[in-house]
Amino acid sequence: MTYRVGVDIGGTFTDFAVLDDRNKLYSVKVFSTPATPGADVLNGLRALRDRYGIEPADISYFTHGTTVGVNSIIQRNGAKLCLITTRHFQDVLELGRLRTPDNTHLFSLRPRPLVSKDRVFQVSGRMLYDGTEQDPLNETEAEAAIRAAVATETEGLVVALLNSYRNPAHEVRIREIAARIAPDLLVTCSSEVWAVIREYERTLTAVLNAYVRPKMARYLTSLQEALKREGVPAEPQITKSNGGVMRAELGKTACVDALLSGTASGVTGACFVAQMSGLPNVASFDVGGTSADIALIINGQPRFGTGERVGDFPLYIPSVSVSSIGGGGGSIARVDDHGVLKSGPTSAGSEPGPACYGRGGTLPTTTDAFVVCGFLGQVELAYGTVGIDRGNAEQAVDTIAEPLARSVREAAQNIIQVATSGMYAEMTRVFARHGAEPKSFALMAFGGAGPMIACFLAREAGMRTVLVPPTPGVLSALGGLVADTKNDFIHTVYGALDAALVDTLRADFAALCAQARSWFVDEQGRHDEPQLLLSGDLRYAGQSFEIETPIEAAWIDGGDVASIADSFHRQHQAIYNYSDPTAPVQVINVRVVVAGANTRPVFPELAAVPYTPTPERIVEVFYDDAPRQAGLYLRELLRPGARFSGPAIIAQSDTTTCVLHGYTVRVDGYGNIFLESDD
Repeated sequence: MTYRVGVDIGGTFTDFAVLDDRNKLYSVKVFSTPATPGADVLNGLRALRDRYGIEPADISYFTHGTTVGVNSIIQRNGAKLCLITTRHFQDVLELGRLRTPDNTHLFSLRPRPLVSKDRVFQVSGRMLYDGTEQDPLNETEAEAAIRAAVATETEGLVVALLNSYRNPAHEVRIREIAARIAPDLLVTCSSEVWAVIREYERTLTAVLNAYVRPKMARYLTSLQEALKREGVPAEPQITKSNGGVMRAELGKTACVDALLSGTASGVTGACFVAQMSGLPNVASFDVGGTSADIALIINGQPRFGTGERVGDFPLYIPSVSVSSIGGGGGSIARVDDHGVLKSGPTSAGSEPGPACYGRGGTLPTTTDAFVVCGFLGQVELAYGTVGIDRGNAEQAVDTIAEPLARSVREAAQNIIQVATSGMYAEMTRVFARHGAEPKSFALMAFGGAGPMIACFLAREAGMRTVLVPPTPGVLSALGGLVADTKNDFIHTVYGALDAALVDTLRADFAALCAQARSWFVDEQGRHDEPQLLLSGDLRYAGQSFEIETPIEAAWIDGGDVASIADSFHRQHQAIYNYSDPTAPVQVINVRVVVAGANTRPVFPELAAVPYTPTPERIVEVFYDDAPRQAGLYLRELLRPGARFSGPAIIAQSDTTTCVLHGYTVRVDGYGNIFLESDD
């Protein structure tokens, strides 16, 4: 028997999802160890052996979502960098796009760049927009800049020169000079990280990659060595921001590709469950200990985009479109100086964790509020690793109750309401961004805290259906197991979409497809036939930004410019409810996505025979300003066809599902729980 293991590291717990040769799913959770990254992975492997008898030597596939990179950016403890720019472009990071961070706060400040102004050096030399050299590189200035950077004890040097996406010769030459002067210095060329038009976006992407590279490389190297010591023969794969996976060895240099790996794999897992359940439109709702991540799945596919936030900064490489807020089960509640109750973004994390965990935490969290209201504490959590101390939870929430002049239960209810309102506000922004209506979507709740709060959120948003997968606490880990091997390739064209551009498009797409196949075979070691998806970033002449537009290979081969233009007009109409088929169109970038399917489990659908289960016992819960009687059910005992009404609590090893009155519960043939509004 061999096993495929998926791992997702969260703020409080690290989740493991395991599939054997018969598609039987195993899962386990262990506490995350932020002080010693990687120790949680080894603890999980040992827990799998102790709980299920799964030996490391039997693991044939290992995929892992890491938060090392994103945490480095959020905490600003990445590499100490210097930056070399074209002369007079030294303020590229300072200027950015001159946008106000918060449109509702006129005095809001833009975030400090990851490379301070005193660590930015200029060199003379100029490439034009078409890649021709106007002025040669001043190598004397380049050498002086490199020596000045070395004198600052920099850990890495980023080189981002004007128009290097067209011609990287000057960047490459500076790297050669640096190799002679400081051979141990890590040099990152922007043209090799993300070679696209627009100086700020290209420079920032290169800086983000260099900023996290040392920590990511050390972490992935230690992970590889630890897995070998444990006897795991599989080479680890890393989940990527675009919902795919890549070899961990590549993650040491292509670090920016994995910055949103955890959130993206959660959406990948949600897509898998949505397709299996026959739900075309789903809002994925992933709540862990520190954050709530919301994404839309439309017609069975996730939304992709650029500009997703990583800490204070936008990420311009393609990624699954996920919106995150600092609101999770471990989010700490407080009363501000104006007497207003707040929740998050600060989290108790795994150390010490919520007060109810009995690990030293004393501050009130959302999880503590659910304990005080009676929803949690009826059974052990996290596979028996967490017992609930109700007394600790009440003491913590009492620190909120006193200044609010409320009872402890009322204060706990208010904490839940405030946490829900923050998630609702973010969800409405997500739906507005995609022009979608919440009532036409099902809410898929997962993560350790997602099913706990999903019914409250669905009721607020008017969503009639909540879906809770069989193992919601480890769905992100499962997402890594079902993710494709995937990568993105891009090249800037910047030309009018007409017959004269056809030869250029053919040549550029052919080159990108060749790069994609080479990456798939040489870098990933795959020898099956990959899927190649073509698209372009198009806009009407005069517009400032583009829309990614699907392009068929046959259109390129046949020089069918009209079909490409029609595809763009349809995209523009769908997004903005407006298009102008008579207006000239520009092609800014062409893109190729290469994808190869990995083994996906096929779970059998059992016959759903209707019946009404008997609760284990009746417990009291408090919400909507009233105590209520709720049935407590153990999920492992609910067979397909089970049907009952709320209020109810459904307990399982990796999460707890809270069901409010006005909702009916049913279990389908795959073991999914559906909470359906009676309205």
